Amino acid sequence: MNLKKILFVILGCVSLGIGVVGAVLPILPSVPFLMVAAFCFAKSSKRLHTWFIGTKIYKNNLESFVEGKGMTLKTKIKIISMVTILMAIGFVMMSNILVGRIVLACVWIFHIIYFIFGIKTIKCE
Repeated sequence: MNLKKILFVILGCVSLGIGVVGAVLPILPSVPFLMVAAFCFAKSSKRLHTWFIGTKIYKNNLESFVEGKGMTLKTKIKIISMVTILMAIGFVMMSNILVGRIVLACVWIFHIIYFIFGIKTIKCE
């Protein structure tokens, strides 16, 4: 295994760990970390990637999105609310940095528009 693959495995494992914690704790979004884990495992090891896409955490959080079907309304609301809370904290902490607040507000607005219009909403199975 070369160094690049080893780094992808390590980053994938760390992302998976954070994603699992995020699936349990409502303050931490799990989907972005699980997406990073899926990407890293796909780049590093076919065996790890096959294992990951067979796990329950992948099937519950990412499978429908990766297959292009969309996300459930519950998942969308969870992601939007967590990102909104975290960005609000950053917005408050940047009280003296106008440019930072503007950039953060633009990113938040793009995030909301993307999740509402860019990702299909599917019904719970």
